Amino acid sequence: MNLDLRLNTSGDYYARKFQPTQREDTLILNMGPQHPSTHGVLRVLLEIDGEYIVRAEPVLGYIHRMHEKMAEVRTYVQYLPNMGRADYLHALAWNWAYVGAVERLMGIDVPERAEFIRVITCELNRINSHLLWWGAYLLDLGAFTPIMYAFADRERVMDILQRITGARLTYCYYRFGGVSADIDDRFITEVREFCLDMEERLKLFKSLVTDNIILRKRVEDIGHIDAETCRLYGATGPVLRGSGIEYDIRRAEPYSVYHRFDFKVPTYDEGDAMARYMVRMEEIEESINIITQALDALPQGQHINPLAPRRPCPPKGDIYFAVESGRGKVGIHLVSHGGESPYRLKLRAPSFSNLSLFAEVSAGTLLSDAVSILGSLDLVIPEIDR
Repeated sequence: MNLDLRLNTSGDYYARKFQPTQREDTLILNMGPQHPSTHGVLRVLLEIDGEYIVRAEPVLGYIHRMHEKMAEVRTYVQYLPNMGRADYLHALAWNWAYVGAVERLMGIDVPERAEFIRVITCELNRINSHLLWWGAYLLDLGAFTPIMYAFADRERVMDILQRITGARLTYCYYRFGGVSADIDDRFITEVREFCLDMEERLKLFKSLVTDNIILRKRVEDIGHIDAETCRLYGATGPVLRGSGIEYDIRRAEPYSVYHRFDFKVPTYDEGDAMARYMVRMEEIEESINIITQALDALPQGQHINPLAPRRPCPPKGDIYFAVESGRGKVGIHLVSHGGESPYRLKLRAPSFSNLSLFAEVSAGTLLSDAVSILGSLDLVIPEIDR
């Protein structure tokens, strides 16, 4: 079979490497990189037998932007905006992981009010991330209406966050020692109103989509991932919790003031696409719960530590700091040589580990189910191709 796909150098390499099996009746098919269900330039090489997938291999590298290398030639402050470009759907989680690593290495104290503001804004951003996944996933499966509801709610959150962050998507709001701007009474009022309305919207989403038999036929008993497979591939986030493992950084390795809040970690034992769907929908409820508790207990005080250095120069050493993003564990391994720029910065992206599951899970499934499985992993390609 001729596998000369006539793509770029990276594509040619994978084409030569991905040789078909000994069977002569299989077909090599490219899913992406320009495919609506990949939500970015992700290419998946598929070997199919009729409508069934024999093998699958994700191909990365089409939008690699050298984020880790850029850290070595920028100061700690200059590198802050990069974090919003890794996972643009939950930018504040990456923002938090980076500033948290520097704060831990330098021993910078964060005012209590700033910690509460971080929790509130990060959970709002998590809701926004899950809403976009929900709408886009259903669009991939053939339902157009839900994404209109999702984006209507997302607009409200973006309007709220824009007033204090100055951005609507790629946020760069957290600073070493706090946040760039304090919140006001209008912000608090708008967030409370949104949380109340969102609780009602979730009831609508349940009746409109979750209980819809058409959706259930597309996601139930599709893409089974057992707990051991998740451990082998390092899967985290809703993918891991959808396989019955109750692991959430906010609970397992508490950071900031998360230990003060009462919230549950949703888990499902089924391990299929529906289980991962349900985990994310319940996480929206839990985020609303956390935000409400944080607003009720919001302390007075400063929004940033005035003694925090404006041009950080951490001492020699290394540190690891992790947070829970909408897709799972975001980790920052920072190595400092005592200068104004990191010696080395290693980024742990949850989507990379979660995507690695696809090759194993998709084998033997129908081609039409590949879209359902891929969407249930909630991949953000820029954080994989970082």
